[in-house]
Amino acid sequence: MSDRLTVPTMNESQLRLAQQVISGLNLEDIMPADIDPQAPLFGEGLGLDSIDALELAVIVERSYGIRIPNMEIGKTAFASIAALDAFIHSQPENLTRTTIAP
Repeated sequence: MSDRLTVPTMNESQLRLAQQVISGLNLEDIMPADIDPQAPLFGEGLGLDSIDALELAVIVERSYGIRIPNMEIGKTAFASIAALDAFIHSQPENLTRTTIAP
């Protein structure tokens, strides 16, 4: 029996997005499989802060060609990995890039 809590599984695009968030925000000691796709990204969930929100917006724009136009949309889109994934896929300008070029 494992000491780790069971985390809901992510679909492929959520897993890729989680990896981009971890890499882009330099979140050490966190693996994509450790993240609950429904858990909040800010506060009690992943523990991101307002500086991370700005960096996350840049990651989304660079990776998917999507701008977060205002704070209200950002709050909804950045609610969780699942919410961000759904937001990205709902945007007509989604470039569906899979990785950030070095």
